[in-house]
Amino acid sequence: VPRRLQEMRLALTTAGSELTHELGRSPTVAELSTRLGVGQDGVLEGLESLNAYSTVSLDAGDARAEDGVPLMETLGADDPSLDSVENRQALKPLLADLDPRDRTILLLRFFHGMTQSQIATEIGMSQMHVSRLLSRTLAALRQELLSD
Repeated sequence: VPRRLQEMRLALTTAGSELTHELGRSPTVAELSTRLGVGQDGVLEGLESLNAYSTVSLDAGDARAEDGVPLMETLGADDPSLDSVENRQALKPLLADLDPRDRTILLLRFFHGMTQSQIATEIGMSQMHVSRLLSRTLAALRQELLSD
């Protein structure tokens, strides 16, 4: 915790106690701000820093949970599909610019999981032609993505 926040913490503790005694209740942020001569944002930052001195081991069980599961086990994990978000966003305009036939072939192949033979039957052409169109379209998309 930076020194200025440590000093703010001490000042807040003192001012808070004094104002509580004077007012007969807990002081507001505005009252603390006036007493200390700092902005309300500074008071809020100082109040947040009060929590910086309370630590808990990630290996310790969660006292609120009945099963005592360690906190480390309750933390989320990286979403593996998160890495592909940027690629998908970059592909959107490129897919929109494709010839409708090429776009249909890509959608059937990669979003509907169809084989080249199934696509060929669906749109009425040979599997070899579908393969060539897929290769050409993917190469063009790859080139566009890499050129940006």
